[in-house]
Amino acid sequence: MNLINEKITHEVFGKGKIIDHDETFITVDFEDDTKKFVYPDALGKFIKLKDRDVAESMKDILTKEKAEKELEQQKLDEEQRKQAEIAYRRNKLKDIKIHESSQVVFWIEEEEVDAIFTDWQVSTGTIQSGKNEGQPNKVARLRPNSAVLLTVRASDEEEVDRKIIGLYMVNETFSGELNDEGMITAHESYRITLTKEESDKMLFWNYYINKNYPHRTTWNSGRYRYYDNVMTAQILTDLISLKTDENEKELAERFLAYFIEMNLLDDTEIPKPNGALKQ
Repeated sequence: MNLINEKITHEVFGKGKIIDHDETFITVDFEDDTKKFVYPDALGKFIKLKDRDVAESMKDILTKEKAEKELEQQKLDEEQRKQAEIAYRRNKLKDIKIHESSQVVFWIEEEEVDAIFTDWQVSTGTIQSGKNEGQPNKVARLRPNSAVLLTVRASDEEEVDRKIIGLYMVNETFSGELNDEGMITAHESYRITLTKEESDKMLFWNYYINKNYPHRTTWNSGRYRYYDNVMTAQILTDLISLKTDENEKELAERFLAYFIEMNLLDDTEIPKPNGALKQ
């Protein structure tokens, strides 16, 4: 807004006229002297515009500028928070020995699905025999870099039809060795559910392979099993291509970036899925 030649009143120097201004300063010619003030800070505090309409217009402009600066500061604060979080994670990773298969996939029963996606936690089940019978299973390989994959096979389906229905990262402080409760709780930010249409296209055995029996699609027993770290990156990559909702796609992209960082993977060297169904 052009303020040159606008008349003003200063609380100390009295009446004057603006003779110059830019994005940083305004220059006012008073009766006895010419003085420079910080723009826009001085306006409305020490300097009052005489023209009421100009003053109102200027007030609106300054209000808008203030809101923009506050938003910019919020973005800066958020970026600093993210950088601090990244630095914290990298520091934590120095103390973590990453196992090549520190991810876990669960066989979820259909009647469990609603509760799991409500509470965002899954039970490891209990030990079935021996001196520790009845105690929760410990998923010892799980660390803050670990993802939990949720799969379902309907009672009238073959094992080959097992579908991925969701996945999440564990909490940043999670340790499978120290988890005595037998519950694996999801990270508050990195958790994804798949629609039925998406699940139908995300068959578990497209990704998972038993290296000793590469053509078999059998899950004989057990509630869970470990799998290699690259597989989660493959699943997330395919989900990003599959998602049509922009918010969900963005979440999957952030999830993948976080996962790659936490597992020290090279995102340019993620191979194509090579599960049993692709042999």
